[in-house]
Amino acid sequence: MAILPHHKYPLRSLEHVPTCHHLCWSRARLTCSATTTTSTKPRSSPDQLIIEPRLDRLVTTPSPLVTPTRSRNTSPLLNDPNLLSTWSHRAWVATGCTTVLISLAKSMVAAANSHIWLEPMLAGYIGYILSDLGSGVYHWGIDNYGDASTPIFGSQIEAFQGHHKWPWTITRRQFANNLHALARATTFIVLPIVMLCDDPTLQGFVGVCSGCIMFSQQFHAWAHGTKSKLPPPVVALQEAGVLVSRTQHSAHHRQPYNNNYCIVSGIWNEFLDKYKVFEALEMVLFFKLGVRPRSWSEPNSNWTEETETPSPVH
Repeated sequence: MAILPHHKYPLRSLEHVPTCHHLCWSRARLTCSATTTTSTKPRSSPDQLIIEPRLDRLVTTPSPLVTPTRSRNTSPLLNDPNLLSTWSHRAWVATGCTTVLISLAKSMVAAANSHIWLEPMLAGYIGYILSDLGSGVYHWGIDNYGDASTPIFGSQIEAFQGHHKWPWTITRRQFANNLHALARATTFIVLPIVMLCDDPTLQGFVGVCSGCIMFSQQFHAWAHGTKSKLPPPVVALQEAGVLVSRTQHSAHHRQPYNNNYCIVSGIWNEFLDKYKVFEALEMVLFFKLGVRPRSWSEPNSNWTEETETPSPVH
């Protein structure tokens, strides 16, 4: 599913002039310009400020009078507060994890009391397999349909467009910040099932499936990591096919940007791409609703990755 919104970077008004000596990724050069032309075009005021974006330089002397501006087309800052976890994020992740653990615990206790182990284990495995399929279907949907104004899903749709442009930001996002939206959804959906049902098979399916979906964003982040920086157990699980691999997911970020949507284990990617399942769904939606998916258009700058430029050390 990979739906955690990687926050958009809207254009903000100028409020401060930079004064700290921290390195940033871009700056705007302010210059005064006056004109003495005699043409009929409107004359510029001698005091007029012209803001010229300079994406190739670094701000080394921010002033407290201007807040650096960023638009959707400007690379996000590494120290952007939108990438940090808040206590609210941590609370939702803790609640989601607790809900999943209770579901799994109820499944094991009920299985022990009824001496039925095979069915809950099989249900858990099916939950793991279907969570990967669910992540792919959801990822395909928000990659191809809707926009920022779409009810409920608008922020996620816009965030995934930003993710295609700056995929490395997901590796900079803190753990709870990355998972809190899925943890909140998991809590609301799974908690009633946990409270009302004692069936070990159902709880086994729900616990594993919801847990994989909730952590799919972390699996997604690991798929963007470098092998040398990932924990060895994560690398081992990726290479064993238990978690989506870095190689497999990297294909999703290359043209034509219409494959490898699944991000839990990636086990469904080959089947869905080989038999063009999503392309068939796109045709159905086009002929029924007249809606074209974004993958049918030539990739524009919103799909093209901007690689992270290391900051020089002074």
